[in-house]
This record gives sequence, structure tokens and C-alpha cells, in this order.
Amino acid sequence: MKITFLLHNAYGIGGTIRSVANLSAALAERHSVTVASLYCHRDTPGLDFDHRVRMVGLIDQREGSADLQLPAAGQPSALFPASVGSVSALTDQRMADYLTHCDADVVISTRPVLNVYLARYGVPGRYLRIGQEHSTLRVREEAGHRELQLAAVAQLDAFAPVSSHDAAAYRAALPEAAGRIRHIPNSSPAAAVSPATGESRLVVAAGRLVAQKRYDVLIDAFARLRADFPDWELRIYGRGPLRDPMLAQVDELGLAGRVRLMGAVAPIDTEWAKGAIGAVSSSWESFGLTIVEAMACGLPVVSRDCPYGPSEIITPGSDGLLVPMEEGADGLAKALGALMADRGRRREMAANAVRTAARYEPAVVAEAYEELFAARPRGGGLRRLRTRLRRRPDRRLVVAASAEAPARPAAHCVATPAGGFTVALAPAEPGDLVLRLRDDPEGRQLRLPLDREGRGAVDRAEHQLAEGRWDCYVTASTAARARRLVAHRVEQAALVDAVPTVGEHGVTAWIPYTTKEGNLTIRTWQRPTHAEVADITLDEDAALITATPHGPPPELAVGVRQQEPDVLDFEMPLRLLPTGRVQLTIPYERALAAPHGRWNLLVRAADGTLIPLGRIGGDTVDRARTDVYPLVTRGASTLRLSYTGDHDLVLTTAPVRPTETAH
Repeated sequence: MKITFLLHNAYGIGGTIRSVANLSAALAERHSVTVASLYCHRDTPGLDFDHRVRMVGLIDQREGSADLQLPAAGQPSALFPASVGSVSALTDQRMADYLTHCDADVVISTRPVLNVYLARYGVPGRYLRIGQEHSTLRVREEAGHRELQLAAVAQLDAFAPVSSHDAAAYRAALPEAAGRIRHIPNSSPAAAVSPATGESRLVVAAGRLVAQKRYDVLIDAFARLRADFPDWELRIYGRGPLRDPMLAQVDELGLAGRVRLMGAVAPIDTEWAKGAIGAVSSSWESFGLTIVEAMACGLPVVSRDCPYGPSEIITPGSDGLLVPMEEGADGLAKALGALMADRGRRREMAANAVRTAARYEPAVVAEAYEELFAARPRGGGLRRLRTRLRRRPDRRLVVAASAEAPARPAAHCVATPAGGFTVALAPAEPGDLVLRLRDDPEGRQLRLPLDREGRGAVDRAEHQLAEGRWDCYVTASTAARARRLVAHRVEQAALVDAVPTVGEHGVTAWIPYTTKEGNLTIRTWQRPTHAEVADITLDEDAALITATPHGPPPELAVGVRQQEPDVLDFEMPLRLLPTGRVQLTIPYERALAAPHGRWNLLVRAADGTLIPLGRIGGDTVDRARTDVYPLVTRGASTLRLSYTGDHDLVLTTAPVRPTETAH
């Protein structure tokens, strides 16, 4: 059977795209599957689609595309009112052409605009026309698209909301089509990473930074737990328009460094596996794919009992907790705190959560769709129509790269508790793992043999890697050309609470990670001395920095202007704590009295040794992006603490700018 999914843009990383990626992979086990993306804005998908799934794009939005210059791209759609965004005369043309000539047995559309196109331009009797609902009818009504959606649903052969409650709402709204409306949930695969241990002190949430997710409630709830759980952290993964307001809220509540916005990460399972508790604070969820994803990785989930999905997935007290909506941030804080305080209960719930997630594995959901296919007649004339279609020219504009298996080898990399890492190639192949120091005039590299299954390990106790970025390659022999390793998955969970290693070669830390290009690289630090920052607190009049020094006994804290690295422009007293840590106080008035500029912060020992302050431990490879501290304004000057690309802690002072913002 030939199955085609219609997506608005298959090259992003949203929940609908993830669900299609999961389901299409399961159906590709027995069927020929195509994903047709209305828009294509990059060469390859942002998420991993199975290599057996064919990817096509209908409108090319990449830089320099001729499609962007077509008159139809700027003309209104003849099918939709002006209130419906992201449509034009060009989308009408391309969708009509594709659906007219599509030779699939089943076409599945995934959002209202595509449901309308499928109802209008799909060919009844040639293929099954199935619509999906990844939102809710109530949200469609609030957006003013209810009638548009209902009119399309009434014409389709079948309609599959992901929530049973929402399916009931559609049946009530369309009694004449009730028999064609069937609830089928989203799917999420079993975790491809080691499950969470539950030992970390991380609450993890994921999703677009939009109003629906109500991250403001989650941040407020976490603030209420600050005194009782000072060593816990909240990480929120995703991107969206509310990032700046969320950062402002974090600053206002004094949670900088404890609530961190991590950006979008794909695949997300590596990040769930770092957590101890998953959190959902949404005002509504049609399904709640992140709930299942977190459970699959061994996390109990605390969720507000919003319409509709969470209550259909979570069994309260067994695999998670549901918080009544009317209890707000107080109720969410109470539920989170109950699990944060009880490691045994978290462990028991985690085991149940993994079993709950198994109900939503793609193979199970694919079977439900196959039952739907079998139950709906397609009509006659299919074979004759297909034959005729094959003979006529294909007028579709196919611009996207296919999701075929990558030509370069891919590696599953796992950081080890001892600070090293393992790699396993897929597909397996013997050879050598080669690490090369990027931009190194000396051309330094490390070569290690892989076993016959393409597996190998790099032990930090046995190897010294100079500070920098070591790109990973594989080669079949010493004479063969080395090929860059694609990062299939990089598990960093063992590094969440890791501290730098101190030994005869100084202070070292390694973090394997995925580059923006999708390659495997190892970020390394190797320093003779270092002071590891543990905490930063911004009080009313001063910044307090707590750090663990590695090197000669510290005596004084100094600021060194980056423009003049050999000149100590100001000094600050240092307090030695009983724990062996030091606490540095930076009075704002004192810092702003020095010349404006960027200052490296260092600890000076009695023998004159300068020990840089920074944070190289843990699992974060880019603290400049995730560890954001608020801008402090005093009079006509501003001050901010931040990390450099090398994770050194710096202090930046500058005059107030007229357009100065908090972030």
C-alpha cells in the first residue's frame, strides 16, 4: 500500500512533525510511505525520518528559490479567507496539482489548512482521504476556523483526532459524519537512550515557548520550591516568541542559573533522560506527546489537568500526578515538591511510566491506522487510474532532499561517569576512530581502533586531549580517507552533575556533543588552574559568586580587562568558606567605578598565580546561550555577568543605551 502524509513544513521540529516521523517509520515496515511537505525551507529535515520514507517538497522557501519570486506567491488564496495565514494562490496551485496526480492509496493530512485542501482537491474513490487533528475543536473555534475545519471533515473519508474527548466533540458537532470520526492517539517510540536514573535534581519541560504552554505558571511554581530544594534546577527546552518574557520572569524571581532555557534540541530523548521529573503546565493539550516521550525515558510526569490529553495518559499516583487547573502555581508546586522530596516514589512511578509509554509505541498506533484503512472503502477503478497516472508527466515540484540513509557513518555516543565516552557506529563497521583538534597548527589527532562491531571507548584516564574542539572521524584503515562522523544520538546524562577532573595534567573536562551541522565533536578543557563556579547570586547591591578553586591557595579576586590582559584594574576581597570553596563579592558601585569594558574574573593566589573563574563541568557545551543572567542598571551604567564561548566567567560594564533591554 502507498501512504502519503501531508505536512505544512516537515523541516521543522514541532510535535506534529515528530508524530508523523514516528508513525511513518512504523508504517514503512509494511508500506511505501511518502511525506509531502507544503513548504521546504532547508535541505534536510530537522528531525530524523526513517530512511525508507520518501520526502518531497511542494514550495521551495530556501534562499534564492525561484518560488519566492513567483507572482502567485504574493497573491491571496482563492480557497481561504485572509484571516488564514501561510496560504496563497501558489499554495492553492501546488496542492491542487499534487493531490490531482497523487498515486497513493491513502493520503493523510495533518492540520486544518491541509484538511481543507484534501477535501477540496483530493480525488474521492482514488485514495482514502484521512484528516488528523493535533489541536482541539475548541481551539479551532477560538481561532475562528471552526466552520472551515468542520466543512472539510464532513467531506473526508475519515477523521482521526488524537484525543478521545476531542473526537466526541467532533461527533457532536457533525452527527452525520460521526461514524467516520475515530480517535487514534499520537505515537512515541521506545527510548533509544538509557532511561533516566532519577538521581539527578532536574525538572524537565519541553515544547514551544508559546502562551498555550503556560511556562509562566511552571516558573512561578518552581520559585515556590526554591527554599526547600536549593539544589534543584528547571530546564525548559524549546524555542518560540515568549523566550524574552520568560527570561524577564526568571530574572524578576531571582532564578537566573536555576531556571534555564535550553533552546530547541532534537532528538529530545537525550534530554529527558537527564531529568528526574517531567513537567507540563499547559492550558490545553490535544494529546501531550511530551508526556509520553518523558515517560518512555523513565520520568514520572507532573501535569496540570488541562483539556484533554494529560488525563488520558497519566494515571495519578501510578506514573505521574495531575494537578487541578484551579490550583494554579501553588498546586503545581505542591505536586512537584512531593516528588522532589521522595526518591523512592519517583523510582516506582518511573517504572510504571515506561509501561504506560509502551501503549503509544508507533507499531501499536500504526496497527490502529491499518484497521482504519481496511474499514473505509476506496471505491472502484483504482488500478486503471493508477496506470493512467504513471504515463502522464509528473507536474509536481519536488525540491526536498530525501530522508535516505546518510552516506557518512553515524555514531551513537555515550558519555561515561568517569568522564570519557563510547561510540557505536550504525551501520556497524570496523576501523579506527580518529579525533582531530580543530584549527590546530600542529595537526594533532588521536587514533583508536574500533572492534568488529564498530564500537570503541575513549578513557579520560588514558588519554590527554588539549583544550578545544575535537572533531570525530572514522577510517577503515590507516591509508583510507577519514570520514566525518554524524551524531545519531549523544547521551550526556552521566555528566549532569559532573565536576572537572583534577590530576597531574591539571583541570580537565570533556563533553561530547552534536554540532549545528549534525556532526559528533568533543569539547575539551585542559587548564593548569581553574576555579569552578558553583553559584551566582545577584543581590541588591552586589553579585556573589561561589566557586571551587583548583590550584594554589587563593588569596584575592581580581578583575582583568580583556582589552589589557596584563593590567589588574581592580581587586576584590575573597572569603574562604569551610567547604573549601571561595565566595567573591562584586559590589556594583565598585565594578562600575572602573573603566567600562569586558573583564575576565580571576582568583589570585599568594604566589601570584591567576586562576580563571568559569564553569566547565556538567553537560552543557554552550553556557553563553543557556546560562543567562540579568542586566543590572545603576545610574547611567549597566553591568552583566556571562560566560564566554570557552565558559570563562566575564563581567561586562557599559553606558546605558537608549534601547537597552534586559536580555
